[in-house]
Amino acid sequence: MAESDVRWLQRLENYGRALGTLERAIQLAQTRALSELEQQGLIQAFEFTHELSWLLLKDFLVNQGVSGISGSRDAVREAVVRELLPAGTETTWMAMIRSRNLTSHSYNPAIAREIADLIVSQSIDALQANSFSS
Repeated sequence: MAESDVRWLQRLENYGRALGTLERAIQLAQTRALSELEQQGLIQAFEFTHELSWLLLKDFLVNQGVSGISGSRDAVREAVVRELLPAGTETTWMAMIRSRNLTSHSYNPAIAREIADLIVSQSIDALQANSFSS
């Protein structure tokens, strides 16, 4: 197996584990209000899962011979075109990229709450609905 074949398969395994962690954090958030520390954990799980998701898409696309993918936006656009992500989800994925960028550079509690709410209400569905999660 070529190194590029192995890379995306390894990333797929890591993505599955990260997605499971995020799902457990969301289940907790759906049962009760999270403490500040738990909310930070939810956001960190989202950041890690989101990062793995677009890198998985990129590695798979590169393995399929696609070139010119330099970042998460490129990977998402190409994945939608190639139906690795469901049609109509590009807007949600782009919102996740913006959320991910905000969480990396902001320590504002109001922004953290807003992003945590978006993770629970929208992001998890998009992360679960790719061709690799089926």
